[in-house]
Amino acid sequence: MSLGPAGLSMNPEQAENFEDMEKQFAVKAVEHMMTYWKLLEGIRGSKLRLTKMDDDIYDNFKQEFPEFDVSETIDEDKMKSKEGKEKWRNWMMKYEKIVEDYNFGTMLRSNPKFEYGEKETIFGAS
Repeated sequence: MSLGPAGLSMNPEQAENFEDMEKQFAVKAVEHMMTYWKLLEGIRGSKLRLTKMDDDIYDNFKQEFPEFDVSETIDEDKMKSKEGKEKWRNWMMKYEKIVEDYNFGTMLRSNPKFEYGEKETIFGAS
């Protein structure tokens, strides 16, 4: 997700005003979330593919995070702990040269049984 001019890469580590960047990401993420939700209303999530890499990324995710149960509520404190952030960052870095904006942030539903909402959504900055 690029917030600047097309083709311009952004390094969040060097961003001067990270708080503003985070707010901009949140706006873009909500727009993407609403589009994604509309897609999910028409096709099961297990059948939806947004990129040609979806299956590979998910298979690798399951390999690196075998304890993660997609049917359960996410433990946000554990996910955002020092150890959780480090494990996520190490996994994510595999996609540095493969996925555009691989490190910009992630928006998750905390529980797959509920729609996106203020209390059911977790924002994870990388």
